Amino acid sequence: MQEIFQINQPDLDFGIYRILNSRQTQINEFLQKMLPNKINTAFNGNFEQANSVYNHLYTFFSRYYDQGDFISQRRYKGDTYAIPYAGEEVMLHWANKDQYYTKSGENFSNYLFTLENGKKVQFRLVEADTTKDNRKDNDQARVFALIEPKIKIEIDENGDEIQTDILPIEENGDLLTIRFEYKAVNKKEKQADYLTQAVAKIQNFAISDKFQGIFTPMPTEKNKNRTLLEKYLTDYTAKNTADYFIHKNLGKFLNQELDFYIKNEVMNLDNIQDSTDFSHIEQNLQTIKTLKTVAKEIIAFLAQLEDFQKKLWLKKKFVAGCHYLITLDHLDETQVQTALDNPKQTAQWQALFNVDTSGQSAAEICKNYPHLVVDTSLFEPKFQAEVLNELHDLDEKTNGLLIHSDNFQALNLLQERYKEQVKCIYIDPPYNTEDDRAKGKFIYKDGYPSSTWATLIHNRLSLAKYLLNQSSVLFQSIDDNEQTRLKLITDELLGEKNFLADIIILTGANQSGEGVKIQVNNEYCLAHGVNKDSSKIYHIDAVNETLRNLNDAPTALYTRPDMGYTIYFNPKTKDIVPLMDYDKSLIHLNDENLVYTDNTDLINQGYVPIRAGKRSNLLHRWRWGFDSFKERINEVVIKKSNGKFSAYFKQFGFNAPKNIINISSGTTELKNLFSGNSVFPNPKNTNLIHRIASITLSKTDVILDYFAGSGTTAHAVINLNREDKGNRKYILVEQGEYFDSVLKPRVQKVIFAKEWKDGKPQSNNGTFDGVSQIVKVLKLESYEDTLNNLELRKHGQDLAEMGLSETVQNDYLLHYMLEVESRDSLLNTQHFAKPFDYQLNIATTSAGAYEAKTIDLVETFNYLIGLRVSEIDDQREKRNRVFVKGKLPTGEKVLILWRDCEEIGYEKLNELLRKQKIDLSNKDIYSQSETFDVIYINGDHNIPTVFTDSDESVKTLKVRSIESEFLSRMFGE
Repeated sequence: MQEIFQINQPDLDFGIYRILNSRQTQINEFLQKMLPNKINTAFNGNFEQANSVYNHLYTFFSRYYDQGDFISQRRYKGDTYAIPYAGEEVMLHWANKDQYYTKSGENFSNYLFTLENGKKVQFRLVEADTTKDNRKDNDQARVFALIEPKIKIEIDENGDEIQTDILPIEENGDLLTIRFEYKAVNKKEKQADYLTQAVAKIQNFAISDKFQGIFTPMPTEKNKNRTLLEKYLTDYTAKNTADYFIHKNLGKFLNQELDFYIKNEVMNLDNIQDSTDFSHIEQNLQTIKTLKTVAKEIIAFLAQLEDFQKKLWLKKKFVAGCHYLITLDHLDETQVQTALDNPKQTAQWQALFNVDTSGQSAAEICKNYPHLVVDTSLFEPKFQAEVLNELHDLDEKTNGLLIHSDNFQALNLLQERYKEQVKCIYIDPPYNTEDDRAKGKFIYKDGYPSSTWATLIHNRLSLAKYLLNQSSVLFQSIDDNEQTRLKLITDELLGEKNFLADIIILTGANQSGEGVKIQVNNEYCLAHGVNKDSSKIYHIDAVNETLRNLNDAPTALYTRPDMGYTIYFNPKTKDIVPLMDYDKSLIHLNDENLVYTDNTDLINQGYVPIRAGKRSNLLHRWRWGFDSFKERINEVVIKKSNGKFSAYFKQFGFNAPKNIINISSGTTELKNLFSGNSVFPNPKNTNLIHRIASITLSKTDVILDYFAGSGTTAHAVINLNREDKGNRKYILVEQGEYFDSVLKPRVQKVIFAKEWKDGKPQSNNGTFDGVSQIVKVLKLESYEDTLNNLELRKHGQDLAEMGLSETVQNDYLLHYMLEVESRDSLLNTQHFAKPFDYQLNIATTSAGAYEAKTIDLVETFNYLIGLRVSEIDDQREKRNRVFVKGKLPTGEKVLILWRDCEEIGYEKLNELLRKQKIDLSNKDIYSQSETFDVIYINGDHNIPTVFTDSDESVKTLKVRSIESEFLSRMFGE
């Protein structure tokens, strides 16, 4: 059983394996002694019956378990499968549909670790030996193998051929690179054999002394001669070849399958019906009873393990870091001077924007470069706190949100804050092509490339759909490889009736070679609405323009009394000012002189009043309401006829957006930003997302991209806002190494300047045409971080030492051990007494090296409760407290107080609240204060929550514990 489930893996000291290894004695006791004893006792030493149970156990469990993953292959009998069909007309099903896909490509292509002397070693994945049609390699396995020396031939932009030697082992300064390929081999071949071969070749290579640390002994009980190199190679291959999935309800699935297995393959009804030997039937029933009892105990243990991992996966992750990108126009001169005095910041300005600030004062910098971007991650925390303290309506003023995280975890954390707030989602997921798989952009379980991909997409879209509202639209780029499956998955989640269009993107790709039958020069962009009838698609391609009279309304003013405003027009300056200058209560008199009062100040400045006039002796009205007029004032045209001014509006004829678009690659666009370097493969062109944003977003809507790549979506939205002075907001999620090297600097660059060439901003008439921006940047705790922070801690004596029965000990091991013993390491609310010192071990390299980092509990809690932040008063450095004000999704006004409870105890807390004019014991003070519907406070307190108002009515204030709310929200309890 240990072999099937891969539970006994002492050579693996990461993730869930590290946890299991810490309880290996108890697990071995259960599997190797307790279960066999139960079977032997049941049959009184009848080895034939006992072996029958063992064989059935092996047959049953081995069907579903493969390389650390359960595969939900429902069996009818033997190798005949069944799928859960509920009578639908059409049903979409795949092997891993009821599982979570937990892998990322982060460790796949680049795995880095550091030796004791500070030198670095990386395992680098190069293009693999893939088959032309991956669906035909199900009889093959994939292994990591050390590459053979080869020559790579590429064609540069000038058409010249460039040859590069690709070596298996290469030293470059303080970095040792060992290159692998992920290649298809016969299923009989084992990864361990390829690792042994790789280690032998590396040992024979002339590696310099400074890297000899890779051969440091790291023995284990199973492998006494293991070296540090073998340890990391074993970890690297294990992380990328096993544990791709977590089952959503393993216990239910296996128990159902067990019943089916027993009825169809153990309890042979035909033999029972024909049998006259009742002792044989009795033996068979005893076998079934014992098999079911033992199998259910094994299932209980496996379900506990899988459910525990599911809990860790679904746990909303901590914000491990938060900083801002802010243009200078949001800072005061003192803060700009602080930036000028920071050599890290001035060096970044020089590197990113080619701006040399030496010799310039703060005032000069603000005047010359108002959209220069300050990166608060380059400063001490108090600088960011000081900047945020001065910003009111913070969420409203924040233009963008960049999240460095696995996209599932980011979407999970955003649920409360952005539920039904996103107007458009655009994603460019991995296409599951041969190239994607070869280069590690998408890693999949052997034999399940499309099933793995479908699970990846389905898991994330299942979360993302809750961020959309009834008028929202989803766009997904894809190619022929998975276009059909992507549409079916989206149809299932959003409804087939809400499919809008399959947009064809002409890419101009030119394929050649003997294997090409038909050249494919297009990709697709699938468009779905949440509600097709409510989905808003703006028509942006005007084909004609006419003028229509603005007072051409169908009814009189008395029917719509808010639509009788006066339009004041200045014939010289062409300025237009709308004013509500009339008495609505007098409209029934239908006398303009009595109803309206001229604005003499405007008339004295040369303005002429224009009103809707009368029709059929009734005062008339405008076609637009007052707010609509102000929003659409650019469409208004004032014309004079027969000595009288009249108001018109432009009316356009539009063509609906077409489903065939010609879009070139975004490579050139990106190279212009980064000195001509190819920093990201196959980036999307901003023109596509610019068009999507134009037809779906109003000027204040939100767009989300959770496969952000190089940041094209942010680039396109910033440009669109630059063009029409809009305030569209963007949320981008990306996990890979490109986040810091490409995505974030790209956003900084396009904020500062519109045009770029050779990595330098291009001015237009002395200006770079920058835009004012505030962008929040988050880094989230990863699933691997959660696993690596786990510790199993026993509370008190062992169960055996307490004299508890073997049955109780078994029950604890099978159902409660992981939950109980890991509780404090998942979220220790006792540490909330000093919330600004809460730390977790956060990975710093892909090989799992970590360092203790302070977690941002304040920011994490804001997202957990969905807070719309208005103000942050961050005084943690000076006064050991932080105030946050905002609103909950319910509209309730909230104050959150975080404090160091050792510094601000009961008396100081009450004094602090009195200074903030929040004192429920004093109704005179409270009546003058800013009122809140809910107050959250960490730690114990004695704040009263009931008081009598001046009108003698009793009022209550909801004072809630941060700790209990944090715990329930983080785990969805």
